[in-house]
Amino acid sequence: MTVLALIRLEHILVVVALVLGGVGGFWLAKSRHGGKAPAEPEAVHHILLPFTGTEISRRAVDAALRLSRAEGATLMPAYLAQVPKSLPLECPIPKEAGQAMAMLEAIEQRAVAKGVPVDARIERGRTYRHALARLLSEEDFDRVVVSAGATGTQGLSGDDLVWLLERAPAEVMILRPGPEDHRVVVPAQPTNGNGVVA
Repeated sequence: MTVLALIRLEHILVVVALVLGGVGGFWLAKSRHGGKAPAEPEAVHHILLPFTGTEISRRAVDAALRLSRAEGATLMPAYLAQVPKSLPLECPIPKEAGQAMAMLEAIEQRAVAKGVPVDARIERGRTYRHALARLLSEEDFDRVVVSAGATGTQGLSGDDLVWLLERAPAEVMILRPGPEDHRVVVPAQPTNGNGVVA
């Protein structure tokens, strides 16, 4: 054999060894994981933040924003609106809609300042739990952050929170601020143009 033929044979053997090594490594990984290739952890895409009323604990909002930012997720604040049984569920609710939009805007402003994308919702129901149930069945999310305690839970009872823990198809984090922590996120007060609250 000539020197050139030996060099070509050596190159072919190196390529074959690399291919066999790659196949062997893949086969070993599959056999260690029950015949399946190792799964990569799923990315978190949406973090749900349900709330009621005209304020929410700032601690809960900031926790949801920190999680969203750390995990590259979109924050999904969801205002839960009660519609009386005497009215059709899809009827206009201007007062609730006005409160919802003001609150969602206040949360979105905090999110924008932290560089977190927002996909807001208003969900109707006969009760707050009914609105939550509709939200759970209609939306996709990976985590739920909900505020508990004196502030931010004007309509969510302890029973509602237990129900959420049992029914949510995702990880649930219930956050209760300390008894001295009264910081809340509220809508900006409208002014008369001179900086004076109207």
